[in-house]
Amino acid sequence: GALTTLQDLGRPGFAHLGIPRSGAADRSSLKLANRLVGNAEGAAALECTLIGPSLRFDDEALIAITGAEVSARLDGEEVALNSAVTIPAGGLLELATTSTGLRSYIAVRGGIEVEPIIGSRSSDLLSGLGPAPLKAGQTIATEEPLGEVPAIGVAPVAPPVDVPLLHVVAGPRSDWFADDALALLAASSWEVSSDSNRSGVRLIGPELPRLRHDQLHSEGMAHGAIQVPASGQPI
Repeated sequence: GALTTLQDLGRPGFAHLGIPRSGAADRSSLKLANRLVGNAEGAAALECTLIGPSLRFDDEALIAITGAEVSARLDGEEVALNSAVTIPAGGLLELATTSTGLRSYIAVRGGIEVEPIIGSRSSDLLSGLGPAPLKAGQTIATEEPLGEVPAIGVAPVAPPVDVPLLHVVAGPRSDWFADDALALLAASSWEVSSDSNRSGVRLIGPELPRLRHDQLHSEGMAHGAIQVPASGQPI
């Protein structure tokens, strides 16, 4: 796939040491996938970005795919999302390109087996902690299941809204910007840059006018904060 990483619920509580939380970008979808196969909500699963992967199973397995809308096929036959699916030994699971959304999650009953680092099995691309992204030909193992298989193996999930609404409030550095910068941010159309990654989404659009152009020292930020570098293009 384009980028397939191992993710759980991350490493909260270590920001004072410079260690990001990391973990699944879509925590709700990760939890749902794990519940569908009888795992603990925080078990390690695969986070798939935009395209792929293709996975060959050596043994029979129970899996669930959640998150972004994506065409998934088992040995050429379409399989349902948000459902528990039995994969036969030797089965080939293939994910295509997402049609809505960006990241899908594949949970396997038992969870993915990898040694935790600072309490998490998550791949953190910013700090380099955790396992590296998956590569073609790599073999990964699953752990022994602990819980029971749920009696209900399908979950109704509402589709995303056509036009999502994001609420923005001025931050502690709003005095660095011209008075109309926040209105320009809200009223403009923005394109996601190809330079984006799991750490930040870079936007392309009109330059947000700043009154100050020097650089801030590093400082703590709230989750979901919008940063505006000297270019005036938000992150």
